[in-house]
Amino acid sequence: MKKNVKLALVYDFDKTLSPKDMQEFHYIKSLGYNNPVDFWIECDALAKKHNCDGILAYMYLMAKKNPDLTKQQLLDEGKYIKLYKGVDTWFSRINEYGKKHHIDVEHYIISSGLTDIIRGTSIAKEFKKIYACTYVYDKDGKALWPARVVNYTMKTQYLFRINKGVLVETNDEDLNKSTPESQKSIPLENMVYFGDGSTDVPSMKVVQQNGGTTIAVFGDNNSKKQKAVTLFNEKRANFAVKADYRKDSKIEKIVMGIIDSLEAKSKLEEYK
Repeated sequence: MKKNVKLALVYDFDKTLSPKDMQEFHYIKSLGYNNPVDFWIECDALAKKHNCDGILAYMYLMAKKNPDLTKQQLLDEGKYIKLYKGVDTWFSRINEYGKKHHIDVEHYIISSGLTDIIRGTSIAKEFKKIYACTYVYDKDGKALWPARVVNYTMKTQYLFRINKGVLVETNDEDLNKSTPESQKSIPLENMVYFGDGSTDVPSMKVVQQNGGTTIAVFGDNNSKKQKAVTLFNEKRANFAVKADYRKDSKIEKIVMGIIDSLEAKSKLEEYK
């Protein structure tokens, strides 16, 4: 092969790489809530009252309940995040397998969670780009206003950024230019999207309709398993798999199979 083929593994974060919403590990408790559900109920009520985007509602409430919220505090929240089994070694294993088969694997996050909390986690360094919600901060790092919101349908924008290699969020001009397929960084068919539920459906649809692979993951909760199975049964996801990222797990075998397939396809292209 003349050059390695690129494969993008694109992940939601909450309930995909981690078993619950990132705010529930510590932040919501620090606001005085005994049960995180109460915080989300308040967010939903706020959104309905003001006809507000649900993601903006939670960002507003996080800052309102903690007027001294800072970027550093959010980064510190990352140390409380727990990951699904095997996630800590997943990236090095998949990268190495890709390298052996002439596939360059790149990892991306597209999440409605908070960029700075993800940046504070132990796996932040594994991602080429993290697309998630952010605040505007003053000179002292205090949160002032939402800078970027990533809701369910807006996630699809970032798939096209990865596709075209236009990774800087403010570069809309190049994102919207007509780009020949041969000049695109990673074809959509060379993407694997990992998500956990209905909020990932728009992204799954874009990837799947363009020949890529979608994986619905679930934890130990039976209702979450049912959601993933429903996505599979409705043909919105190619696979419904337990969120177990350990060596020899089903999810590892699926991704390694995709890498094998890309290698075989690339070799066949050489004979044309």
